[in-house]
Amino acid sequence: MDPVIHVTGAGVVSAVGCGRGETLDALRRGLSGIGPVRFLRTEEKAFPVGEVKLSNGEMAARSGASPDLPRTSLLGILALGEALAGAGLRDLSGIPLVGGTTVGGMDLTEQTFPAYSRMHDCGASTDAIAAHFGGAPWATTLSTACSSAANAIIFGANLIRSGQAEIVAVGGSESLSDYHLHGFGSLMILDPAPCRPFDATRAGLNLGEGAAFLILESEASRKRRGVPSQAVLSGFGNACDAFHQTASSDSGEGAFLAMRKALGMAGLQPADIDYVNAHGTGTPNNDASESAALRRVFGDRIPPVSSTKAFTGHTTSASGSIEAVFCLLALQEGFIPANLNWTTPDPACITPAAGGPARLRHILCNAFGFGGNDSSLLFSR
Repeated sequence: MDPVIHVTGAGVVSAVGCGRGETLDALRRGLSGIGPVRFLRTEEKAFPVGEVKLSNGEMAARSGASPDLPRTSLLGILALGEALAGAGLRDLSGIPLVGGTTVGGMDLTEQTFPAYSRMHDCGASTDAIAAHFGGAPWATTLSTACSSAANAIIFGANLIRSGQAEIVAVGGSESLSDYHLHGFGSLMILDPAPCRPFDATRAGLNLGEGAAFLILESEASRKRRGVPSQAVLSGFGNACDAFHQTASSDSGEGAFLAMRKALGMAGLQPADIDYVNAHGTGTPNNDASESAALRRVFGDRIPPVSSTKAFTGHTTSASGSIEAVFCLLALQEGFIPANLNWTTPDPACITPAAGGPARLRHILCNAFGFGGNDSSLLFSR
């Protein structure tokens, strides 16, 4: 029998707030954090973003970190600090760290280019987070685009399942960068207005930034330490359909396989799922493809589905862990986050949930990356 994997700590920072309290308030009240660029050094001002409302100096002051670190690391330090405290831990002593990011320290390189910052590499951002908390026995970084943080959670869970660790810190962090913004602009999938996932008028995504980390723990370790469980990671799945470098297939094959794998691991049927936190980027391709996958998994009994990217923007590599924390809050507090800005049905898409109070037992959380690298996490009460 596979070991039970508990979530004993969680921390989050995004455009809607720093910490679980501010985040919960924004999700319940339907308060979006998307707006004009404020902190990012860029000449591209036409597109709104989900920027964290703190400067690097303010984040450093809150955490005690150096303001010279990459913004990606500063965001991660805030989120991991909250996760460790929630799990009754003071540092990473004896605890592996698995982080997900793609941008890494690119913001520092943009300030010094053509010279590259010594912290440009993705792994350097994760190492800086680990060093702030006393160093981990080892730290590693996954970079699979927008499924990075979800895959970091899966990687950490497999460390526990295989007996290689009893406690792991897992998640992702991603800051906005000028390269980031122009890169997505070159794909012509940025919306100059607030994004509208699953809406017939959707025209693209809004980029965002943030971080979230979870503390995953075995049943034996949790009992030995005497800490409560916030939820159980009851299943997960990853699949790669390799359909296209950036586009999703019309049938949603990778997404379909990832969700089915998560259900199979958890020993659950589609009817057991009470809510799906969709990847839901607001691009024409993604939302139609994900809808096709949802229809294949659930048939004509699709549970409530919503995308929270109209709250935060698409936080790319960090989205899987940020939205995992949103799912934990939904489970604990009994509500479904609204799918903001949706007004017009599209026959190619599912009709998203309006949001509001709900009795939830099992939640699927989707995170899909370029190249069809698709992951689903299943959290249970």
